Amino acid sequence: MSDTPARTAVVALGGNALSPPGERSTIADQFRHTRESLAPIVDLARDGWRICVVHGNGPQVGDELVRNEVARNIVEPLPLGVLVAATAGWIGYMIQQSLENALRKAGAERPVTTIITQVQVDPSDPALRNPSKFIGHSIPEQRAKELIAEGHSVKKDSNGMYRRVVGSPAPLSIHDLEIIRPLTETGTVVIACGGGGVPVYTHPVRDLEGIDAIIDKDAVAAVLARELSADLLLILTNVDAVYADWGTSSKRPLSRLTVAEARALDARGAFGEGSMAPKVRAAVDYVTATGGRAIVAELSQGMEAVHGRAGTTIAR
Repeated sequence: MSDTPARTAVVALGGNALSPPGERSTIADQFRHTRESLAPIVDLARDGWRICVVHGNGPQVGDELVRNEVARNIVEPLPLGVLVAATAGWIGYMIQQSLENALRKAGAERPVTTIITQVQVDPSDPALRNPSKFIGHSIPEQRAKELIAEGHSVKKDSNGMYRRVVGSPAPLSIHDLEIIRPLTETGTVVIACGGGGVPVYTHPVRDLEGIDAIIDKDAVAAVLARELSADLLLILTNVDAVYADWGTSSKRPLSRLTVAEARALDARGAFGEGSMAPKVRAAVDYVTATGGRAIVAELSQGMEAVHGRAGTTIAR
């Protein structure tokens, strides 16, 4: 353990890291992928960082919706907001158990816990009326037409494959922050805002109410990092860096960006909407609000990126 003063890192881990595209993952597969994804988090713990982990749930919550549909004539389907909470629970359990084992094996044992986190959103957010967040795996064209006929939203993703889309409101604040903060400060590794957190709003009569939507996990990680006054936002993905002109023959990796440079490139569409652009925007929001450091890096290069030897660092 390092003797340097404790620093706080929020680590955003994609749902695809646990259930890769193109793979029909069993739970055994997802546990295996989870164990394989934790090395950067273990390294941070060994280096003395306080850690909060945020994970996505795009593939998993899509699978839950399919289970809903298959069984809807036998049991009552569950709404999307409840499924977000459910996936946050069982994905959190996978990460929690795997991380406890990995930390113990590395000689950096710490308590690890999962918080099913409610996240405040605006019920009038236009994103709720314009579904754009891809979830689940690709589906055949005929099934896509059937889902559309049933009133569901389906679009082609950047690979030209049909997938479900749902509303994705902007996160405003972390409702359960005062539970998360003291745990993090005492050294517990906290898995929070799983699946982007459960979106809620304050109803004038009924108080807290849920919304059937999915919050982007990178956006909520930026809000959590801001509200925790974290020193670092680490977004782990399947690409080795942020690239300018992604998808073109002139694409190039960017090792370091200022906020102004990132905004200018984003304004001309250099990052690819629906892929890297949301990650860059989340990083820029966090850096602008806190002056901290944000890094986007490939999963296996997480700690190298923290030391400035990989990935893309975004700073003021």
